[in-house]
Amino acid sequence: MNTEAPERKPSGFKLFQGLLPIQKAAAFRDALAGFTLAAMNVPQALGYTKIAGTPVISGLYTLLLPLLAFAAFGSSRYLVVAADSATAAILATGLAGLAAVDSEHYLALASLVALLTAGFLLLARLFKLGFLSDFLSRTVLVGFLTGVGFQVSIAVLDEMLRVPVSSHQPLGQLLTVIRELPQAHLPTMAVAISVIAIVQAFRRFAPRLPGALIAVVAAISASAACDFAGHGIDVIGPVSGGLPRLALPPIDMSIITRLLPIAGACFIMIVSQSAVTARAYATRHHQALDGNRDLLGLAAANAAAACSGTFVVNGSPTQTAMVETSGGSSQLAHLSTALVVMLVVLFLTGPLQYLPISALGAIVFTIAIRMVDLKGLDDLRQKSRHEWLLALVTAGAVVVLGVEHGILLAIALSLLDHVRRGYRPHTAIMLRDTADNWRMEPVMPGKHSEPGLVVFWFGADLYYASAGHFCEQVLALVHDSPQPVRWLVVDAGAITGVDYSAGAALKDLHENLRKHAASLAFAHVNADLKANLDRLGLTELIGENRLFDKLRDCVAAYQAQ
Repeated sequence: MNTEAPERKPSGFKLFQGLLPIQKAAAFRDALAGFTLAAMNVPQALGYTKIAGTPVISGLYTLLLPLLAFAAFGSSRYLVVAADSATAAILATGLAGLAAVDSEHYLALASLVALLTAGFLLLARLFKLGFLSDFLSRTVLVGFLTGVGFQVSIAVLDEMLRVPVSSHQPLGQLLTVIRELPQAHLPTMAVAISVIAIVQAFRRFAPRLPGALIAVVAAISASAACDFAGHGIDVIGPVSGGLPRLALPPIDMSIITRLLPIAGACFIMIVSQSAVTARAYATRHHQALDGNRDLLGLAAANAAAACSGTFVVNGSPTQTAMVETSGGSSQLAHLSTALVVMLVVLFLTGPLQYLPISALGAIVFTIAIRMVDLKGLDDLRQKSRHEWLLALVTAGAVVVLGVEHGILLAIALSLLDHVRRGYRPHTAIMLRDTADNWRMEPVMPGKHSEPGLVVFWFGADLYYASAGHFCEQVLALVHDSPQPVRWLVVDAGAITGVDYSAGAALKDLHENLRKHAASLAFAHVNADLKANLDRLGLTELIGENRLFDKLRDCVAAYQAQ
């Protein structure tokens, strides 16, 4: 049964596809889910600014126009597009050293990265490159996000303990924190531990309640009442409120070349993470999905972020899960979130000045810890040790090399893993049991389906990289067999094509087998493979009478000779 979400066929360009038609029965649930998402997301959005290195108010701005832009231009009914820890970490790593963190120039660079990312996403939409998300495997994504979780959680330890850390490398930061731990400011540490305890308690015992918001409100109230700042506990200070001012970020051509790799890394993460999330929820709820339309929505959301003074936004799996858990079923829930956040930035930014920095660091720490996918890693360890090691290497690279280099390595490892599977595919010998059923057995010389007949199954297309492996195994089956092999039959059920280099290798193989009095034959030859064999001159060389649609016809022809 096909479990993929059906692709939506183009029916003219329409806005708000993820919202319309509005169903009265679901509208109230969507609105309530939006309020719940806002309650959970506001403290997280503040935390993401600590990861990204931008002013606190910019986190709230990710929940305004970007949400509206994706609702207008996107396709998914569930995907929440807002600030995300992975892209925030990529941004912070890439912009390190280009401007002072939390400065106006730094925010301008962050907004310019969002604009460049929007450009990449728009190009991907124009060229229908939604399939690019398939090239970042889930295995590598688990490792990458786990590495980001460790990197981000280490990065905020200095704020939670109020110890001086000058290193920008995660391992250097961790070693410094351990060395300076005896000098930790105990009241600051107590605030951080209290916030973490509150968040974890609500997550464990009342997951539907906004534990992070309750912890933030409690920290602000205690700070204002007890004058935390006067007792040496750092607070974030005055926060400028009001709606964002709409303007393009300053475009400095001299710096764009340095920002393009950052935008490219954000683009890859956005495409892969958003596509996987949108597809999963569309499949679960049996809804149509237009992946390329979502690319347009993501481009619009990042353009809106760039023009409203904030940073890159992404489709967030955790926030999408929040909406679904709260009963939301369309982008109406996300518009409700934007409405609540608009009220916050207009009227409620004043109390934020009392928020302890250690409390904000603790919120980031809880977000980062949730990214460490120990369950996913353990599942990989049990089911595929090779892929588990691949995920660990990716996670380690992110921690040691940084997020930006980590995602480049993740892409490279995904592609190498893909090439490895095609270069060394599964192979087998086909044997018949007493009930005349075919079964696969490991490749080993001497296993004959009939006396003198060997059926060899190859699990991928034949191309320049895999042809050598194919020929080596076939020749070994003939050369090393204790009994003479008269026919070597290739079960081509998994082979759909042969390239020029592989065709030349098959010609050499055919001649080599003839020297050993063995004939080369193919079974389960489909139309595409037959066309390739014709084009390369292999049909004429091997013989039309050695190409069969069915394996039983091949065996019958062998027995009849």
